[in-house]
Amino acid sequence: MFKKHPRNRGSNLEGENPFWISFSDLMTALMTLFLALMAVTIVVVSQSIPKSIQQEADRAEEIKIVMGILESESEPYEKVKVDAVNHRIDLGDIIYFESNSSQISAEQASFLRGYIPVLLEVKNSPKGKWIKRYIIEGFTDVDGSYAYNLQLSTDRSRSVICALVADRFSGNELSEIALKDVQRYFSLGGFSSYSIRSSKDLSRRVEIQVEFWNTDELEQRDAPLLLNDEFGVCR
Repeated sequence: MFKKHPRNRGSNLEGENPFWISFSDLMTALMTLFLALMAVTIVVVSQSIPKSIQQEADRAEEIKIVMGILESESEPYEKVKVDAVNHRIDLGDIIYFESNSSQISAEQASFLRGYIPVLLEVKNSPKGKWIKRYIIEGFTDVDGSYAYNLQLSTDRSRSVICALVADRFSGNELSEIALKDVQRYFSLGGFSSYSIRSSKDLSRRVEIQVEFWNTDELEQRDAPLLLNDEFGVCR
């Protein structure tokens, strides 16, 4: 009297098969894990950016303080001019050179032996930790060829260091510790006839560039340096 309708076995299996439930749970778990990782990444990035910005701000502020100290410590040397913005020290006319010459006079050597330890003292102070090195830069006037003046400007830079230990000069001798620090923290640069001044006399000069560590170089700051056993003499 009543017809029996066959059951739809396919739909029944789909509804009761636990495979689909497990797959759905897996997708939900993966989505949750992905969102969690994204959240952690966003937090890390948002924290790292302000940290790097803060480090640069701290570095800039400490460099400003160091340049202020250099300016203050240089005041007794009236002709020395410290450019705190460009991190440069102009030694003034006390270290001007004769044309085609890189010779340092006794008076100039005496000045250098008194002033260079001032720079070393600032470098070795707690505030001087950002100073990487002092670069002594020699300059020439426009007379002569580029290659000749490049050599001459380099010789003038070198003569500043040589004056610290030259046998022909006496007085204000630097200690062995100070000479080791000169090896560590001073280097040379020659600039030929670049940065000409208003006259040839003013152009034949020496300046010191103060170079500072970058924030990504801090691991190198405390690395030991290989130094020669003897400072030696210039010939």
